[in-house]
Amino acid sequence: MKKWNCIIVDDQDVDRLTVVSFAKRFDQLNIIGAYASADEAIEVLSKTKVDILFLDIDMPGSSGVALRKKAMDVPVCIFITGHAEYAVESFELETLDFIVKPLRFERFQRAMQRIEQFLEIKEKANLFELSFGENVIFIKEGSEKSKVNLFDILYLEALKDYTLLVTPQKKHCVWSNLGSLLKQDPFQAFVRIHRSFAIQKPFVKKIMAQEVMLSNNTLLPVGRSYKEVVRQELVISG
Repeated sequence: MKKWNCIIVDDQDVDRLTVVSFAKRFDQLNIIGAYASADEAIEVLSKTKVDILFLDIDMPGSSGVALRKKAMDVPVCIFITGHAEYAVESFELETLDFIVKPLRFERFQRAMQRIEQFLEIKEKANLFELSFGENVIFIKEGSEKSKVNLFDILYLEALKDYTLLVTPQKKHCVWSNLGSLLKQDPFQAFVRIHRSFAIQKPFVKKIMAQEVMLSNNTLLPVGRSYKEVVRQELVISG
């Protein structure tokens, strides 16, 4: 079984031990250490390859957000915090998941499912290819090639150097960052609403202050620097 190195950072003893106890239930997690401060963790990160960060945000001294900014090379960051107001800001830092305390095992388990999917795709990313046809794209996934109608794509999600194309049936992966993909002619109809997300206007169901709801009730965050774009380009008539 593939093992992933992780560290846990939380200044609250009970919360830190809770994350440790949940993480120990997953054989694929190798806990490098659990720390009460970001300063302790940054020393470890400078010496050890880490795949996953489980971070609190509001801590004495350096915050979890500050730590993430210093460790952007770590593929996966999961924030576990009592401060829901940090959610939008956290996703500007390539956050894979944001969990509001109190942490429950079922919620941690869902985060682990996201981590497994993300890291599995990351490892296979070099097997993905993309080509274009009229209103369709062809995605090579290993030895198979999928045909995807452009008008079926609900949204695009940035995951480091590659992008997920999310349809109602499946998530496809292409080896291209979101910015480069949006410059391609077939993706001109997509509107970027966040550093990590771009959507198609016909799928917009509702626009809120910090989120957009799609037709399948998926909620996506709106980045602060994209609010004006959302206001101008995603006006829903009627």
